[in-house]
Amino acid sequence: MDNKLQELTDKLYNEGLSKGKQEAEALKAAAAKESEQIISEARKEADRILEAARKEAEELRTRVEGDIRMASSQTISSLRQQIENIIITKAVSPDVKAALADAELIKSLVTTVAKAFNAADPAPAGLEVILPASMQKELGTWFEKKAAAVMGEGVTVTFSRQIAGGFKIGPADGSYRISFADGDFESILTQYLRPATRKLLFG
Repeated sequence: MDNKLQELTDKLYNEGLSKGKQEAEALKAAAAKESEQIISEARKEADRILEAARKEAEELRTRVEGDIRMASSQTISSLRQQIENIIITKAVSPDVKAALADAELIKSLVTTVAKAFNAADPAPAGLEVILPASMQKELGTWFEKKAAAVMGEGVTVTFSRQIAGGFKIGPADGSYRISFADGDFESILTQYLRPATRKLLFG
């Protein structure tokens, strides 16, 4: 009896132990599988994050390079423009200012322009000629005596501090003015000289 009881006890113990081992193995296998899945998903997520970071870094690098290229191009263009302006101004400005400070040249220019101003009009309107105030001493008397004889009746000559050199001319009613001031001559000459200067400097 005791032996049978012992055998039964041993059998139950062994079956329980075997079942416990099986369950433990099943749990262990499930945990290992779940662990592998978690690690696999973590690796995929890490790869996705790394790829997104690489892509973002590449896009940023491309944008920065583009910005640097654009800024460099604009800086070079601006620098070239400044060099052109300096050279042309140095070449043109002194000669234009000197020429338009020559009283004889101004007399000739004003006379020619005034004669041509209303050449096609049989009853020309009066003209106003505005000259630099700095030349009033040299030109004032001459224009007072010669203006009507040389340029016709109805010509008014005034002097202005707003003109450094050259002159302005237009109808006496002030409806418009044509400017032959030093800045206008400089601008015209600069437009002609700029392409040649650019080619000479930068090829």
